[in-house]
Amino acid sequence: MVGGTTGPSVGPSVAEILAWHASGSGSPTKTAARVADAIAARGDDGTWLSVVPRDQLLSAAEEVEKRPGARTLPLYGVPFGVKDSIDVEGVATTLSCPDYAYVASTTAPAVRRLLDAGAVYVGKTNLDQFATGLNGTRTPFTVPRSVYGNDMISGGSSSGSALAVARGQVPFAVATDTAGSGRVPAALNGVVGFKPSRGLISTVGLVPACKSLDCISVMAGCVDDVDRVLDVMVARDHNDAWSRPRGPRYDGSDIRVGLPPVSELEFFADDAMRSAHLAFRDHLGGIATVVETSLEPFLAAGSLLYQGPWVAERLVEFGDFLAAQPESIHPVVREILIGGWKYTAVDAFAALQRLAELKAVVARLWQHMDVLVVPTIGTTFTVDEVLARPIDCNTMLGHYTHFGNLLDLLGAAIPVGITSDGRPASAMLLGPALTDDTVLAMAARILDEPRESVRATAGSASIVTSEEHL
Repeated sequence: MVGGTTGPSVGPSVAEILAWHASGSGSPTKTAARVADAIAARGDDGTWLSVVPRDQLLSAAEEVEKRPGARTLPLYGVPFGVKDSIDVEGVATTLSCPDYAYVASTTAPAVRRLLDAGAVYVGKTNLDQFATGLNGTRTPFTVPRSVYGNDMISGGSSSGSALAVARGQVPFAVATDTAGSGRVPAALNGVVGFKPSRGLISTVGLVPACKSLDCISVMAGCVDDVDRVLDVMVARDHNDAWSRPRGPRYDGSDIRVGLPPVSELEFFADDAMRSAHLAFRDHLGGIATVVETSLEPFLAAGSLLYQGPWVAERLVEFGDFLAAQPESIHPVVREILIGGWKYTAVDAFAALQRLAELKAVVARLWQHMDVLVVPTIGTTFTVDEVLARPIDCNTMLGHYTHFGNLLDLLGAAIPVGITSDGRPASAMLLGPALTDDTVLAMAARILDEPRESVRATAGSASIVTSEEHL
């Protein structure tokens, strides 16, 4: 089990930082200095791959302070990190592969919206190489560890984004989620990980893992922070082929929560995790209408991801690099990419047809529930355990997350306590596409967070095109 358990030490929320800045008791420059000092004090622990030098960070914060009407900006002086698969102008995008790295000439529209809203970019966070993995160990840089103990994995691929929030260095961080990359590390570090409906946040400027499935996601310490960040980041982008408008806001009606039979839940012989999740489930009946539903079609869809032709989609982006410089790629990632070559067009069409059948089954289930609640992860692993069995452990970590984007779902991973032996317990709330606000409302209810039923929608109403920021 995990030794030296500490857990997350989430810092001030976005709302608290804004209040300090508005009142004059704090300022963007003071906040930036605090962040720089906190990161420097820890040294290289695998959270960050690059950070803005202290003097430049303070200068950027000072520039925000000087903007006309600065204090009215929705993220005035709020610091944040960006996963190092997303472009920031003038900064190297490495994908945790030094030989693949390039310096971005433009900033991804989703990140640009944060900067325009007054947020202060701090640096690039670590990830499993090429965003391929859910464990955080597939990196040539320092392997990060969970805040719950030095030998527990951080989760991936958005490992550094989760740690930057869990260590209290930034209130939110931009991550990605193709197969659970924004939810698994949130679960392993006791923070909120929200993967919105595919297409709500522009993925232009994101180096794709599987372009048809990729989502930009958000790590934060609370649901209110997720709300505030989404209100800025969500926008149509006509240069993103999967872009679509945000769905309706939660109307305050009863939320029907679907729970699978306990017999369909898998905890991989982890009795402490099983007990923690079942104890959490026992409380749901007091805050929502609970209905029983089957998990089987969801899991069947998930099995298609790494046991089917979607692995080959990664070769669209990385195939040429694999052919030219195979030794530059992490051995486990290289093995996964090579496996993509075996699939044929027939395999692809057969899998698409099977997925369509499963989507039809799942669509009928959504007629009787609004939110599906499952564990985010069924068990945890140490770094040594993952290194010894990299594929098997990763598959277990994705048991409840792999099906999400294939079935066009959204998901929120939320902390719901700790196990009897001191490890993090996390629940995942899933909903059909464009019911993001309902899922977030349920997440806030579970976490006992006050939440406005309708927030300002200025950020989600606008339309951007990538050319605006070229």
